Amino acid sequence: MHDAPAEQPEVPLEEQAGPLPWKDLMPHFARGVVIRVAPELDLIEVARAIRDDATHQVSEWLANDQVARASDDDARRWAANDPIFTALVAAPWVLAQERTPAH
Repeated sequence: MHDAPAEQPEVPLEEQAGPLPWKDLMPHFARGVVIRVAPELDLIEVARAIRDDATHQVSEWLANDQVARASDDDARRWAANDPIFTALVAAPWVLAQERTPAH
């Protein structure tokens, strides 16, 4: 009999989310992996839906422009305003929800 390898306990999504300034998010934007999450949504709920492949829910957010790949317009606005985000990795994506301008 083979013993299954011990799995690392999964870190709860709530513990993975944290503040991130635009300058630290910028390299991820340059790679095309930043997903903008509207402030009215729960970032953890969005990450969970993406992780769990909840296609119907994610499609609804996409259709309502509440979740979208960050655009060049987003990047220009962020560069001008220098906001702080709450960010979370939902591989291969980096989910970013604008919290407040840094100024």
